[in-house]
Amino acid sequence: MKLVSYLQNGEVKIGAVVKNEIYPLHEVNETLSNDIISFLKLDDKIKQEAEKKLLSMVGAQNLISPVKDVELLAPVPRPISCRDGYAFRQHVAAARRNRGVEMIQEFDQYPIFYFTNHNAVQGPGNVYCMPDHFQQLDFELEIAIVIGKEGRNIKAKDADNYIAGFTIMNDLSARKLQMEEMLLNLGPAKGKDFSTVIGPWLVTPNELESCLVPAKQGHVGNNYNLSMKCWVNDILVSEGNVKDMDWTFAEIIERVSYGVTIYPGEVIGSGTVGTGCFLELNGTGKLINPNYIPQWLQPNDVVTMQIDGLGSLVNTIKAESTDWSILSLKK
Repeated sequence: MKLVSYLQNGEVKIGAVVKNEIYPLHEVNETLSNDIISFLKLDDKIKQEAEKKLLSMVGAQNLISPVKDVELLAPVPRPISCRDGYAFRQHVAAARRNRGVEMIQEFDQYPIFYFTNHNAVQGPGNVYCMPDHFQQLDFELEIAIVIGKEGRNIKAKDADNYIAGFTIMNDLSARKLQMEEMLLNLGPAKGKDFSTVIGPWLVTPNELESCLVPAKQGHVGNNYNLSMKCWVNDILVSEGNVKDMDWTFAEIIERVSYGVTIYPGEVIGSGTVGTGCFLELNGTGKLINPNYIPQWLQPNDVVTMQIDGLGSLVNTIKAESTDWSILSLKK
């Protein structure tokens, strides 16, 4: 299924998308909640029955709402938590090369992640940014998972069973704030906490079975051959593939859940794909051409991300009407 959370007549609903039309899950089964986390907590058998009934209802015109006629929210509008990983070696190596430092050996020893602001997760549409955010505002092209069941100390060989679905993630980054605070070896925080975008919907793993490929040598878990692209104002700026993940989501879940219980509705991003942000692209451009002019996101830029099987996530960057700056408060 492709699951969505959406706003209709002022009410948050969840539904399933079939051929760009939304079928409200409450109509499929009136006992189902309009909260996606509550839906994810249901027994697998109930969810499978709901999907089966949904497919039998396809074409019932009185039940559908075209996707274009509703306001899509983040698939999980208020996730329990939001972590972001560091799974693509290509991105890490390129970013370090561009800074003139060697590739860090620890990358190949264990997967890492950081927590970002789960209360600032949003879906398609406008993203409002403060003046300091526009000091080197960046996109980050990623894929993310949503946890579907509770678990603790999960082994990588079992971890794919805990994934409810996949979605596109844009881990927006205010690079000047990020680099400033990380000089103190803590963060990222203010450089990341203003917006993380996921959407347009949550795609269950069975929808992607035909795209399964082996994990990279020495790694465990499912991987997928899914093209990833990003356009800024209709100009293609980034292109990669999910199969280039070095650390799998299964391995990331193994580390995340060590000594910690994870719950349905938690979001975990992959980290940036190779070429998946202006920080990397600008650094590479400067290496090739000293006269290269760096590019950053500007007010009214339209960012479009697309991953095979997961749809397109579109956001317009907007400037808040204020001159308030925390950068100006430095001592």
